[in-house]
Amino acid sequence: MLQHPCTAPQAPPTMKSGLSFLIAARRCEIDELDQLARTSELVGVIGRLVHALQRERGMSNVFLASQGGRFGEQRAPQIAECLALEQAVRAGFDQLEAENHRGVGPGNGARLFSRIAWVLPGLDALPALRRRIDALELKPAQSTAAFAKLVAGLLSVVFEAADGATDPEISRLLVAMFNFMQGKEFAGQERAFGAAALATGHGDEARRLQWLHLIESQERCFQVFGDFSGSAVLALWRERQSDSVLAELERMRRTGAGPGAPDAALSQAWFDCCTRRIDAMKTVEDRLAADLRALCDRKTAQARSELQAYQQLLDTLAPQTHGALFFDDADAQAAAPAQFGRHLERSVLDMVQEQSQRLQAMSDELDTVRASLNERKLVERAKGLLMAHRRMTEQEAHKMLRQTAMNQGRRLIEVAESVLSMADYLPAPDRAPPPLR
Repeated sequence: MLQHPCTAPQAPPTMKSGLSFLIAARRCEIDELDQLARTSELVGVIGRLVHALQRERGMSNVFLASQGGRFGEQRAPQIAECLALEQAVRAGFDQLEAENHRGVGPGNGARLFSRIAWVLPGLDALPALRRRIDALELKPAQSTAAFAKLVAGLLSVVFEAADGATDPEISRLLVAMFNFMQGKEFAGQERAFGAAALATGHGDEARRLQWLHLIESQERCFQVFGDFSGSAVLALWRERQSDSVLAELERMRRTGAGPGAPDAALSQAWFDCCTRRIDAMKTVEDRLAADLRALCDRKTAQARSELQAYQQLLDTLAPQTHGALFFDDADAQAAAPAQFGRHLERSVLDMVQEQSQRLQAMSDELDTVRASLNERKLVERAKGLLMAHRRMTEQEAHKMLRQTAMNQGRRLIEVAESVLSMADYLPAPDRAPPPLR
């Protein structure tokens, strides 16, 4: 007698083992590492573009300050280099967007893509900025501000890449690289600012304070870079800081940032000295980018090797042994599957426990690394609040936070948190604060 299909005995569904999901977890980790590798590659290209833009900014400042008398010929090949690197960065942005459509985009895609959306109009506006510089329609300070705004946007993309990293070792390197690039940017701003100040031969208190602010900003960034870098990169950083260049730099800083009008003849010497220092920084930045790529490759290769071992074990382990030892004591002699199967089952449980402990350790370390990034966010928000409500410049807002911290014997982050806690009690600002950099 035929049974109705609905009442016929059904084969039991295939049950997935814990090892199957351990394999799935490892595959997810590999996908994240692949994404981090692509993002890290983009960070390296952004670093090269920022370096080229910094050189163009310095040349443009001297060109404007000298009324077109200097760096006129050198700017053209520098602009060509910037254009080539800009196309590479745009291609990297397009790749991220295409991957996001395929469902393999970064975990913090919303923030990262928002930063990219903010940067692209700045890249689009570069040709018009260059035409105005060619026509001597801008002052050096205006040119510096325009380039600095674009570089800040590019660095904010690097910041989001660091903030979205899910592997603590990679995150540490990204944090170190971001802070080094930020410190190098302040060094580039100092080069452009000092070259223009010396070329014009004008000096005042506001210029001196701005110069000191740029110096202090560099030192803060390089301190954080040192906290998150490995010994090999730190050794390279110390090696690249030539004593003679640093001595010459400090001598010209005292002259340029000191009282009275600076010597206009020092402008070229200042530019050359700063360029040697920044070029030396570029070698450290390149080393960080290379280390980042190597770390991503090494971790991905290790994860793929472990995934293969898991898969081989899954193929070897008999389905009926799955879970046989879950409630078993390691020394128990109760009846169990054959010793070989028992050994495999113990290996699976050991791997699950090891994976769990490793992920917990990664999570704890990642929290520590991200604390530095979160502190930066809070300080920037506090500065933005002061700038909006008290009509301060960024330099003045940072100086107030730092001075308050010193006077009260508190950390800068604690003062920033206090400022933000008062946000609801402040009147509406006359103007909106600038975007978080």
